[in-house]
Amino acid sequence: MGKASATVAGSAAASHDFVLTDTAQGIEIAHWQISSEALGIATATPFRITKTTLHGGRQEGSTLLTIDTGNLQLVVIPTRGMGLYRAQSEDVTLGWNSPVDEIVNPAFINLEERGGLGWLDGFNEMMVRCGFEWSGHPGIENGRLLTLHGRAQNIPASRVVVSIEREAPHRITVKGLVKEKTFKFSNLETWAGVSVTPGECAFHVHDELRNLSDYEREYQIIYHSNFGSPLLEGGARFLAAAQEVSPFNDYARPGLAGWQTYLPVTPGFDEMVFNIRPYADATGQTLAMLANRAGSRGVALRFNVRQLPVLTLWKNTDSASDGYVTGIEPGTCYAYPRRIEREQGRLATIGAGEIRNFDIEYRVLGTATDVQRAEAEIAAIQAGRPTGLVETPMARE
Repeated sequence: MGKASATVAGSAAASHDFVLTDTAQGIEIAHWQISSEALGIATATPFRITKTTLHGGRQEGSTLLTIDTGNLQLVVIPTRGMGLYRAQSEDVTLGWNSPVDEIVNPAFINLEERGGLGWLDGFNEMMVRCGFEWSGHPGIENGRLLTLHGRAQNIPASRVVVSIEREAPHRITVKGLVKEKTFKFSNLETWAGVSVTPGECAFHVHDELRNLSDYEREYQIIYHSNFGSPLLEGGARFLAAAQEVSPFNDYARPGLAGWQTYLPVTPGFDEMVFNIRPYADATGQTLAMLANRAGSRGVALRFNVRQLPVLTLWKNTDSASDGYVTGIEPGTCYAYPRRIEREQGRLATIGAGEIRNFDIEYRVLGTATDVQRAEAEIAAIQAGRPTGLVETPMARE
């Protein structure tokens, strides 16, 4: 089970809690595991959670937490901002094959390389948190370079806690404290979390962003959610309840008519990005989905537009070796530099001491029936309302 110091909850607590990392207490447990059997939990859906520390190359010191509930395996990277590396449910893989083939420790990444594109040196995850102080493409503000997609994904968590509910169905939650703190500029903390309920082919991201400064601050977040083969293929479809779709730049304009479908592997294809304003139901919930060509497998993302009002679709159907991938990206903003988002009124603020919550459900669609149900839900949210296609990009960098 690991060191005894990993256990922090008493027997009367509602959950079994284990601290695996805590900078304040000098705790870092390199290798650890717990299971339903070790906890004395009799369940029809046994589970196991494992922590490993990687060695060699640029992944030296990176850590992985794997949640295995039998029908779902989810890998979290505490040393990379609590990013989600990959999920697997039977024959459905959520993730992609990046040329970056190691779990790169942020200590080996210089975010300012290549004019602010150093973030790409570690980019291979299924879900990356782009934020929270800033996000989007690099830009210069007040003489300072704001690098691609912010810093959070390259900040190791200062505290990592695994919680397993004592009562059935024994939901498992992994939370990590990600600190963006720079003298004079930022005092943000995010409890970045993900939970899995054994027996379900889904996982739920819940993040709590807190501004510990005495001043109001700007913030941005894009949940860069990335999927490749086998879901992504020629003829695969993207579906969302969309109010308006526009190209991110002039390169994407020719692809606007086919924004919902994908090309096969196409060497030399540059990325096409589309800005989407989603429709939502009466509670603010909306749904986006990627389905394979046959409509037999897919993934659905559920989020609330009151938290994450916009959606970015990234299509990068390049060669298999260079990254055949698409991104479905709910966020508070689009991927333009922060200056443009501010000018266009999409830059959010958080007051002193305030908290912002963000929630996304990722659901594996393992059958044609699952895909059809998700498609029907999207149609119900759309409710016959039109999707406006705007040919002119809303901004130019």
